[in-house]
Amino acid sequence: MTLLLKQIFGLVRLLNSETGTNQIAAGIAAGFVLGMTPFFSLQSILIFMCLFLFRVQIGAAFLSAFFFKFVAYLFDPAFDLIGGVILQLPSFQGLFTDLYNMPIVPMTRFNNTVVMGSGVVSLVLSPFVFILSRLAVLKYRATVVARIKGTKFWKAIQATSFFKWYYKYEKITQH
Repeated sequence: MTLLLKQIFGLVRLLNSETGTNQIAAGIAAGFVLGMTPFFSLQSILIFMCLFLFRVQIGAAFLSAFFFKFVAYLFDPAFDLIGGVILQLPSFQGLFTDLYNMPIVPMTRFNNTVVMGSGVVSLVLSPFVFILSRLAVLKYRATVVARIKGTKFWKAIQATSFFKWYYKYEKITQH
């Protein structure tokens, strides 16, 4: 629970900072893929490795995966239909047979219609999720953060010694 809260606070801090729009958007897109595909699969392990290897906001990935996991259940019938169509294409039968006979590839469970459909849909839509989430973060910063920073309440908070101490502490720990 504390890991999730730490990631939420990190995401809020990053949303309100001046940098990190691509990291947040990449985290949301990775969380979209994690949330839409079944959790216990080789694809999820690959996404987790990418989260830790690249500069991606992990809090955004976990929160969006949590959200999209609930949405994915609504689309399971569509994923089943799309996956069934893809798996039954005659032009791919030889490829799928070869992939299934390889050592590690069957662990992806690509022969399951829901896994295939959700994987294809999430990979096709993830660039759009990245672009839309990047635009949403920029819009949030331009409207909400600018409005909050212009209020008298925020200016009063900035005048306190605790805020000044915290601001110095943040600058020291970030470098």
